[in-house]
Amino acid sequence: MEMDHIDFQILRLLTENSRIQWRDLGRHIHMTGQAVGNRIKKLEDNGVIQAYSIIIDETKLGLSYTAFVMVHMKTANHDAFIRFINDHQAVVEAHRVSGEGCYHLKITISSQNELNRFLNQLLEHGNYTLNLSIQKIKQTTYI
Repeated sequence: MEMDHIDFQILRLLTENSRIQWRDLGRHIHMTGQAVGNRIKKLEDNGVIQAYSIIIDETKLGLSYTAFVMVHMKTANHDAFIRFINDHQAVVEAHRVSGEGCYHLKITISSQNELNRFLNQLLEHGNYTLNLSIQKIKQTTYI
């Protein structure tokens, strides 16, 4: 899909507020709400916009620990591990990586005990290195 500067403006405004009404978005870029809606539909149909989401302050939900886990797998069969991370709510991001480790996980967790339980379960799949976040400096939305 070929995108122009208007498409990028729409994406930027949606990343700032995905609940903005088409009419209001159109005012910012000098288009009608219907024209904006048509462009958004095209961006969705072409997979540029895959989903809409919200950003949550995890600490207000009681998730006071954020950790980054580098996983070194014990086996070449990763299916059970992938099921484990997909089923575990604490895992908020998972990436298969080149370089050091096999996977990098971002987890949010409410207590030291819960972290220990998660890590004990993780040992069934591989060894790990853990880094605890002490302060979030930046969180970026795209565009």
